[in-house]
Amino acid sequence: MLSPRAFSSRHRALVATSIAIALLLLTFVAVKLLTRTSELAYRFVVPAWAPQPPREIAQAMSPARIELGRHLFYSPKLSVDGTMSCASCHQQRRAFTDGEVVHVGVHGEPGLRNVPSLTNLAWMPTLNWANPKLKALENQVRIPIFGENPTEMGMHGREGALFAALDADPKMMALLRSAYPAKSGFDIEALTGGLAAFVHSMTSFNSPFDRYFREHDSNAVSASALRGMKLFYTDEIGCRHCHDGLNFTDNLQSADKVKPEIGFHNTGLYNEDGKGAYPKRNPGAREITGLPRDEGRFRTPSLRNVALTAPYMHDGSIATLREVIRGHYAIAGRAAKGPHGASPLRDPHVTGFTVSDADVDDMVAFLESLTDQSLLDRPSLSDPFASGKKDHKP
Repeated sequence: MLSPRAFSSRHRALVATSIAIALLLLTFVAVKLLTRTSELAYRFVVPAWAPQPPREIAQAMSPARIELGRHLFYSPKLSVDGTMSCASCHQQRRAFTDGEVVHVGVHGEPGLRNVPSLTNLAWMPTLNWANPKLKALENQVRIPIFGENPTEMGMHGREGALFAALDADPKMMALLRSAYPAKSGFDIEALTGGLAAFVHSMTSFNSPFDRYFREHDSNAVSASALRGMKLFYTDEIGCRHCHDGLNFTDNLQSADKVKPEIGFHNTGLYNEDGKGAYPKRNPGAREITGLPRDEGRFRTPSLRNVALTAPYMHDGSIATLREVIRGHYAIAGRAAKGPHGASPLRDPHVTGFTVSDADVDDMVAFLESLTDQSLLDRPSLSDPFASGKKDHKP
């Protein structure tokens, strides 16, 4: 017979052994689940030198969801009168912009800001010209469809009608069942999740500059573009302070980055009162944060495919790249030639510089070398309704 002390020791040993076994089993299950999750995550097809985007983006994607999103993106059913699709403002041949100063909505109301490119948004931690808090593409895509200020596609309050119209489309339902097997009909998750998956698939890493700088093809860019690149990266001109890195912007997130980089800047485009004020309808990040220091601060756009995305700036107020260089940045912000002079709120890196006409030509040649021609006709990003459609008007 065991003594009480011996029994207690044996009991404690059995408990400790049981706990150790349970912990081992839990660790094994956790590893299997993590492995399974990793296997299920979408793998972006990008060059070896480009990092994968954050894992949570990849884990929300699949080929079926991307294809559902492609059909939704090009469908006029997403607008109240069937005259607009997402592709109306985001055209593939223009690197998913539209060439307009601002886009007019279904009721003729002009948009508030210039249409930004959608390429490489999986690597962008914020998704709006002036809202540093808007970080999920699933939330961003709601704005043009359901937003009211301004009205773009006009579906505010008509969510049920939109889902019913999609449910009545046999092709859309087949795509839905493949992308979201547990769903019996469209809802906000399927709509925004499909659109986000498709937009996240719009990758662009095959420009002449990429082939020259990343893949060491010495013949990929012209001598003029090389001279322009050297000017671009000089401290005097200073473009690199905001337009550098993977996407030529100081905004970046990726799977191997612990904390995203977020860049919003006032470039001195306006100075309406001598104190740096921007137009009341477009005050920049201050509209969201309420902070006076955020007056005129907008997200730094990517320069990839920038030669295709004119006009420029958040409000489309500058027509050409030459004008951006010479008529804006070279004079320390366009406001410098206005009645109130240079903005006191402009970013400290916007100091102005001197360039010749030849220098400007070379810088434009460099910016043109950031164009990825393969993006413009990639079948996986194209309009699935292009042949035989009658009511689609992108």
